[in-house]
Amino acid sequence: MTEPTRSQFLSLHLIETLAAVLPVRDENGQPKTLVFGGVERHMITSQARRRAERVHARNRANAGRGALSGRSMGVRTREWALLAARELESAHGWDRERALATTRAVLEGCGLKFGDPQKKTVANLTKVLVFAPSDAGTRIADHIAGQAAEIEGWRDTYLEAQARAKARAEAQKKARGAARKKAATAPEAEPEDNPAGAAVADEAVTPPPLPRATRDAVLLALAPRDAVDIALYGRFLAEIPDSPNVDGAVQTGHAFTVHESEQIEDFYAAADDAKLDRKRNALSFLDSADDSGAGMTGYQSLISGTFYRHAVLDRVQLRTNLRAAGMAEDEAEQAGSEAEREFVNSFVEAFPEAKKNSTASTGSLPALVLAFEGERPYNYASAFQRAVDESPAQAGGEGPAGPAAVRRLLRHHTFVSARREDLRAAKVLTYDPEVDVLLGELGLPDSVSVVVRSEDLTP
Repeated sequence: MTEPTRSQFLSLHLIETLAAVLPVRDENGQPKTLVFGGVERHMITSQARRRAERVHARNRANAGRGALSGRSMGVRTREWALLAARELESAHGWDRERALATTRAVLEGCGLKFGDPQKKTVANLTKVLVFAPSDAGTRIADHIAGQAAEIEGWRDTYLEAQARAKARAEAQKKARGAARKKAATAPEAEPEDNPAGAAVADEAVTPPPLPRATRDAVLLALAPRDAVDIALYGRFLAEIPDSPNVDGAVQTGHAFTVHESEQIEDFYAAADDAKLDRKRNALSFLDSADDSGAGMTGYQSLISGTFYRHAVLDRVQLRTNLRAAGMAEDEAEQAGSEAEREFVNSFVEAFPEAKKNSTASTGSLPALVLAFEGERPYNYASAFQRAVDESPAQAGGEGPAGPAAVRRLLRHHTFVSARREDLRAAKVLTYDPEVDVLLGELGLPDSVSVVVRSEDLTP
């Protein structure tokens, strides 16, 4: 018996309720918001969601768990020069200064720009995040160690050319300043045929190009290769034009509350243990009074609400990316199926980790997950354009936002699927016993099946 052909897009929709959390915030430490349906809503950005899901899948794979166990995964960082240098130190016996100077020069030679060399915190960090397979640093270090004589000879010439170019630029800057000062004090003077600064305007100092074999080796190390999360989420590396970019197979929407936003400013007081110990052991009232008061006070913004979130997996794009990375068709199909299962698991279980210890936000589980296939993506945000009114039904409201959002989402899907023939294989999952009862009361159509595990949401 042959399996039915699957549609190109897997659409995922989720309802979750959070209480007193702050999973993402703006530059002022305030919750992020958007205006939708004429009212302000709390928002959890797609960037925060994607990172949480990507890291969740990577950590499971690296720990030997989940559908992608043992698969190559990527790392997004500015520290590739540092990582390669550490490998040269630990595996090849180079000293730190030599290793770091070489790896930075090699990556600069490929086109990556680094931070200000006068600032130690950023001097050896690339200006942009580079998403590459996790073994890229090891590969770069192995190549440098294997071609040490040639690469170090190039490095010395490259750094010398850099120093000469810098000295020339500084000399020209001083000469221009002197010329401006002279012109300001003697405005009637005739312009000179050879103005100040011409003496240092010698031929341009051009650093030598990186040896071709080394450039190819570095580009191969940084290429997406078989890193499954790069095939899922894509990458864009403009600094190296001939390094392949990847169109992501995952589309992620900003999560937002189904009702109008509300937040609290939580006043907190942190105790000073040493002060309290002295107060507890004080021999007199006056001594005790000297140690009264909190060690620190402040405010933090917290939000509560029921959120709708949405993501889509393009199965065709995922497999295209895996084949472009060098996988044969059969392997790309197997890896694609594994990536799909792990993506669904991450969508259900992963959560941004901001304030996870002080709010326990990462322990949340969704009230409802709806998954279905289609020939195009389907976003059901319009089901919540009219904000949920949580007042009791007898007062004209819909009651608590969680069950109300579940009813709206399923009603919206039933309505749409009756008009779109491509929608199929709809499945729902709940971790809320009240919603489970509600699903029985709603009388789901035959086209929607209830599952009890996230791995059952996709074939």
